[in-house]
Amino acid sequence: MVDTLGDFDVALNRTLQGLALAEVSRAFIERTVGKGGEHLVRQTLAHVGADAALFDAAWTAYQQHYAEVNGQHSQVFEGVVEGLESWRARGWRLACLTNKPQAPALALLQAKGLAGFFEQCFGGDSFERKKPDPLPLLRTCEALGVAPAQALMVGDSRNDAEAARAAGCPVVLVSYGYNHGEPIQSVGADAVIERLDAL
Repeated sequence: MVDTLGDFDVALNRTLQGLALAEVSRAFIERTVGKGGEHLVRQTLAHVGADAALFDAAWTAYQQHYAEVNGQHSQVFEGVVEGLESWRARGWRLACLTNKPQAPALALLQAKGLAGFFEQCFGGDSFERKKPDPLPLLRTCEALGVAPAQALMVGDSRNDAEAARAAGCPVVLVSYGYNHGEPIQSVGADAVIERLDAL
């Protein structure tokens, strides 16, 4: 729903600067995001050739920097508000499920005026496991009181599709998200759409 690459770029490179490490490109970040902040920081340290023992310091710094810039360098994708308004008008019950930690995810939704569309917001720290494990999606369906087969997962990556398939939930992916450099059409979703309001 929100293009947060700019926030990742600023927070991650400020973290690297503070550790006297080389910065990384937006292209690297775009290929790496989507499996949670811890994964992003670990992969970044490996990418710049840093000692893995720096993870704790890097993770702490990254969380601080991200909290400082959350939403400042990001923008809502075209068609998102129109799509959410349309779904709500149809009486659909909506939940947001992300691998981003819950607190910054909710803060971002509020900053971008999207929080009011969702009955629930779950993050990567809400459950014991993250997507692509099906557990978060199954728990989200439970919270909404709907069977997975009667829900629809709308996502932007293989992570989302794999979680949906494992949970027994149909899945539609948008074409513009972060999918680790892989063409979204190759993931095998039930459909791929250009904008949320195309659903």
